[in-house]
Amino acid sequence: MSLRSICVFCGASPGARPAYREAAEALGRGLAERGITLVYGGGAVGLMGLVADAALAAGGEVIGIIPQSLKDAEIGHPGLTRLEVVDSMHARKARMAELADAFIALPGGLGTLEELFEVWTWGQLGYHGKPLGLLEVEGFYARLRDFLDHLVTERFVRPQHREMLQIASAPAELIERLTQWQPTVAPKWVERSPN
Repeated sequence: MSLRSICVFCGASPGARPAYREAAEALGRGLAERGITLVYGGGAVGLMGLVADAALAAGGEVIGIIPQSLKDAEIGHPGLTRLEVVDSMHARKARMAELADAFIALPGGLGTLEELFEVWTWGQLGYHGKPLGLLEVEGFYARLRDFLDHLVTERFVRPQHREMLQIASAPAELIERLTQWQPTVAPKWVERSPN
């Protein structure tokens, strides 16, 4: 699969560990070095700003999508290739998904998780066939990974849908996994409850 653009979900905070900053910068550089456009939430702060700055510094193209209501609060990045201002969070997510060939989540908070799970659900339902991944940084997502496996064990998520989420701790490896990923066709898990 040819990836021309990747949407990155990540925190508007830099987080508690230097490793988060380093991972964001490595991912931004890695995308630029491969000629992959970075699509992200348009902020200049936290990991959002770091991944964008690193991609730009490495000569990459960066497209930010930010709602008007958050433009000032998140300090919309003034130096992007393109900053699109939209009217809502729904429009932001839809536009990022439209522009991206794949999705990666760096460490982040509720917004990062919500964005990841929404595009994952869209993929599960067959609305798109785009790969998605987690960039694992010092075990940040370890408990989430365990819980996702628990969902499979408890038969709320099919194994094929769980496997849609690629996980790696190095940006280059994760990008390669996303490039090699092939969508699988599996129905959403729907069973009738016994009467």
